[in-house]
Amino acid sequence: MTDRHATGQGSAMDLLERIGSVVLPVGIALYALLYLGVQQMYGIFNISPEQAGIDQATMFGRLVGSLVLLILAGSLVLGALVAVCWLVNRATLGHAARLARAVRARPWAAAALGAVWCGATYWGFLGYLDLDEGAGLASIVLVAAVIGTVSFLVPFRLLRRRPTGRAGMRVVIAAFTGIGLGFALIGQLEADAEVLAATGRGSIVLSLAGFQDQWVVAVTPAKGTPLYGGTPLLLLGEHEGTYAFYDCARRETFRRPMGSTVLQGIELEPDHEDFTCGEPVPAKNAAERNSAEDASAGNGSPRTGSARTGPAERGPVRTGSGRTATPAPSAGQGG
Repeated sequence: MTDRHATGQGSAMDLLERIGSVVLPVGIALYALLYLGVQQMYGIFNISPEQAGIDQATMFGRLVGSLVLLILAGSLVLGALVAVCWLVNRATLGHAARLARAVRARPWAAAALGAVWCGATYWGFLGYLDLDEGAGLASIVLVAAVIGTVSFLVPFRLLRRRPTGRAGMRVVIAAFTGIGLGFALIGQLEADAEVLAATGRGSIVLSLAGFQDQWVVAVTPAKGTPLYGGTPLLLLGEHEGTYAFYDCARRETFRRPMGSTVLQGIELEPDHEDFTCGEPVPAKNAAERNSAEDASAGNGSPRTGSARTGPAERGPVRTGSGRTATPAPSAGQGG
């Protein structure tokens, strides 16, 4: 009885070690790529996460929450795949399981499958470099097979010689799987951020990544007069006594001192299904009106236009996907 108990405990520990050797590399790779994706996401609005008041601790908490949600979703997918594989094995009277064991027993076959899988994860990296435009499924499979065969086939075959090498191969494949998923998420985050910047409509992917989809109306503290004609502004964050706003009507990012700005009409993740960005306020009228409002509020100095990060102060902006875009000239300083 003791021997059976010890055998069962060893089997359980072995199973946990196998699961950990796969889940841990995937989680680390996903965390690293999500960190890069958050930087690219805020780069669409021409600021860094730090300029939006997101420090390392805040970003760590948001990304850990995103990883938990991804694990929950991945568990459902993995459970469904296990159920499908079991059904296929039952339908084939066990031939599918014997075929899988036969492939694993042949080092070159197992190394080839692992090499092609790792090569496929490079497609996300090629998309990050904007090299996958116009590519079809056949070209994706071909590129994956070539990259995997050239780079991974022989090393994986050498790793199959010993049990420690086979365990190392699992870790490498899991890490590359996380990297591939991470690059796919980066592309989706960047695409959704571009849609948000152009139309004001957020997405569930941005919310899962911890992006603050919060819209406000900025007013002067003295009279309560709405600035920018009462246009809803995307509040990107706050840092060093200033708010960072994005105006989707003018397609520009700017900053305002917190002491001379009051936030009203605050909406967190609003339903912008029928939302359209408002028309920009004429530059001259907006500048004169807002300067007069700030002066009447007792600031004693005009609004800090130098704190803005508007397009007129920058050159070409790299969007993170290998493309370079030159920001359109501002419709006006507006603040």
